[in-house]
Amino acid sequence: MQITLGRRPLTIDEVVAVARHDATVVIDADALAAMAVTRGIVEGLADDVEPHYGVSTGFGALATTHIPVAKRAELQRSLVRSHAASSGPEVEREVVRGTMLLRLQTLTTARTGARPVVAETYAAVLNAGITPVVGEYGSLGCSGDLAPLAHCALAVMGEGLVRDASGAIMPAAQALDACGVEPVELREKEGLALINGTDGMLGMLALALTDLDRLVATADLAAAMSVEALLGTDRPFAADLQHLRPHPGQAASAENMRRVLSGSPVVASHRTDDCTRVQDAYSLRCAPQVHGAVRDTMAHAASVATRELASAIDNPVVTLDGRVESNGSFHGAPLGYVLDFLAIAVADLASMSERRTDRFLDASRSQGLPPFLAHDPGVDSGHMIAQYTQAGIVSELKRLAVPASVDSIPSSAMQEDHVAMGWSAARKLRRSIDGLERVVAIELLTAARALDLRCAALGVAPAPATAAVVTALREHVAGPGPDRYLAPEIEHAVRLTHDGTLLTAARAVTEIR
Repeated sequence: MQITLGRRPLTIDEVVAVARHDATVVIDADALAAMAVTRGIVEGLADDVEPHYGVSTGFGALATTHIPVAKRAELQRSLVRSHAASSGPEVEREVVRGTMLLRLQTLTTARTGARPVVAETYAAVLNAGITPVVGEYGSLGCSGDLAPLAHCALAVMGEGLVRDASGAIMPAAQALDACGVEPVELREKEGLALINGTDGMLGMLALALTDLDRLVATADLAAAMSVEALLGTDRPFAADLQHLRPHPGQAASAENMRRVLSGSPVVASHRTDDCTRVQDAYSLRCAPQVHGAVRDTMAHAASVATRELASAIDNPVVTLDGRVESNGSFHGAPLGYVLDFLAIAVADLASMSERRTDRFLDASRSQGLPPFLAHDPGVDSGHMIAQYTQAGIVSELKRLAVPASVDSIPSSAMQEDHVAMGWSAARKLRRSIDGLERVVAIELLTAARALDLRCAALGVAPAPATAAVVTALREHVAGPGPDRYLAPEIEHAVRLTHDGTLLTAARAVTEIR
């Protein structure tokens, strides 16, 4: 797959294709020509006797310091070297690639004043699979993701450490030489153009939305399996009831659950006059309301991401009429807020999943299932500790739901006196999504075991969609029986949730959005 970069916004799917799946990039010829035009404007300012921020001055709190012509190339190198100051665990490859891609996209808008060769070198580095080594800490989300972006720029200069396409770590100069990529010698304003952006935050938001799209659909599937195995009813999910409260996400999740439960002999088995249960617990009955609220939160976050993808973020920026103006669009607040909002939604989605799992394990609430789904209760513990694992994760997710974007620590001698912390919000959201995936996987693992036990007791089959999920899981995890080493079974369920195998199995039977 090849993505053409130029004077149009990228989509979320395109960002993920390059960041995660190594799609290659090519720059539109018209975009390169436009870059050359705006570069001419910057070079005209460089010759001006009047100081111009980022062109002939220092940066941040040093913005009033005039830099002589002879030292301006050194200024750009010094800017990138000094700002490449991250620390901590290495950031994931897909995050760094997404960050580089989005900075490259901004370059190709011709609003930064960088030369075409700079964009072409970024594209060559991406296509060669070279990934700069970036530490987790260093961005305050304002002026953009300075430290992470500086590490990327440093690599394009032929300095610092990178990983090649095979994952081997090496000096950037060595990796560039091996791929025939010439390092860039930065000129006026180009250092700023390479580090002033919200690209790390935005890249992680795009990746998160993609993962959550799969996970929310999987959570709908898991909830429906739990309703079925707990002898719950599908009546609260009826379309006419959803129309009375017309949130689009709620309607979508309810429809998914209806489709999954369609044709279930288990559900039909207790649609009788002698069934005395009036209504199910909230974790079953209100699943569409909670899952749907997550979907609507994602839709809001996607709208913010789409606007950000259509943005040209730099400081200063070259306007359409040729002015070079200082601005504040590098502030990460719009992204930080929705990244934090998503972490809240993720924590609540996982919390409800854990509550459904717990109902399976309590004999007083499981509608006749054995305690802890154990083969021989007392001798066997069944899935008792799997729920402990969920509980530990959910507790962590609640801590990760505390917003990062409400914090601000002034920097750069109080010139940057309010910062966004959006990078931090994005980092904790990635951890939250990993936790959610594990919690939902354990619910699926537990619901499948419960469904096997329930169907054996009733002498009926499960719904076609849930039967397909159980069959897919049983290729890797055995059915009910005496206690086994449980951790590998959990990891199988996590992997099958992560790669979409279980969701795909259900989708082979019915439509799940």
